[in-house]
Amino acid sequence: MELKYGLISVDDHVQEPLDLWTERLSQAKWGDRIPHVATRDDGTQYWVVDGQPLALPGVAIAGAAMPDRALEPQKWDEVPELAYDPSARLRAMDADGVDYSVLYPTVSGLAGETFGRIADPELELACVQAYNDWLIDTWASASERFVPQCITPLHPGEAAAQEIRRAVAKGHKGVVFPAVPEHVRAGSPHINEPDYEPIWKACEELEVPVCFHAGCSQQMQFPAYSDLSPGLAASLEAVTRPISSVQVVANFLYSRILMNYPGLKVVFAESSLAWGAYEIETADHQFERQRLSQEGYDMTPSEMFHRQCFMTGWYDRMAIETRQYLGVENIMWGINIPQATSTWPNTREAIDKSFAGVPQDEKDQMLWGNAAKLYKLG
Repeated sequence: MELKYGLISVDDHVQEPLDLWTERLSQAKWGDRIPHVATRDDGTQYWVVDGQPLALPGVAIAGAAMPDRALEPQKWDEVPELAYDPSARLRAMDADGVDYSVLYPTVSGLAGETFGRIADPELELACVQAYNDWLIDTWASASERFVPQCITPLHPGEAAAQEIRRAVAKGHKGVVFPAVPEHVRAGSPHINEPDYEPIWKACEELEVPVCFHAGCSQQMQFPAYSDLSPGLAASLEAVTRPISSVQVVANFLYSRILMNYPGLKVVFAESSLAWGAYEIETADHQFERQRLSQEGYDMTPSEMFHRQCFMTGWYDRMAIETRQYLGVENIMWGINIPQATSTWPNTREAIDKSFAGVPQDEKDQMLWGNAAKLYKLG
């Protein structure tokens, strides 16, 4: 494939607009349970879903495009256009040298977990489908440079798989799912339970990756001390969010999901890279110590990882060191726009620092080749 810039960003976010669900769901049927924006007495705004306020730091998450990255917009008229408008996003991508952008939600949850908290399965599915249809109608239809990924109901797995098949038929190229369902809704089955096998089967058959985004479970991150300033608390959250995926990756290396579904591709989004080398080495070490080959495994954790898994970097200067352990074929890159941790609008400089000394063919594979193959682009 021919690219203008040589970068497919595999981890970017869309900001859902104020009217996404209010226009697509029946007001007569659902009333104020529909996801919508409410206004406080001081004029600041916040999202409400099924009558409950969302624990977001603002009405949108767009720190990278704000005058001060430490502050999120508190009113909709403060939200930068590139967060919610496809045309503005394309201009931002051109300015930063990005060919394609793989999209994750914001209000719907970093991993699509927001609606999994809704106890009413009919309302949950209505919210999920409204988001999935909107992403195709508004973003994917605006440009083939946007790579849509669907969200699903939390469970049962059959309902999630049915929505995956519907969404992929409409043009979605990936599936976003929370890695720890019981942290989303109490009483949910563990991710390793057979309940979720219809999801793995559907993704394998349709040849679309299932993507687990870091940060969907606050319980897996170190809680910020109450006396920290908002800026320091946000920084702590940003530091601990990627490495919260340590436990998610470890589980998949031992869960038998990869072994039972050898065609399933798994993306650990916003993972960062350096800790991955430790993770794989430790998993293999323990595999040997416990003689897990005697428990039915015919491949080591690292072999399954290299066959099926991807980690994502966006600022990592450790790329030159970690690529030999993670595998050049298992690394993808993103810019994480419009979140405050994004390298936008200085991505080219960040890439130059991260890939200094890396051969061009390996650099191309990590910056766009792996993503183009995984998402069937071009």
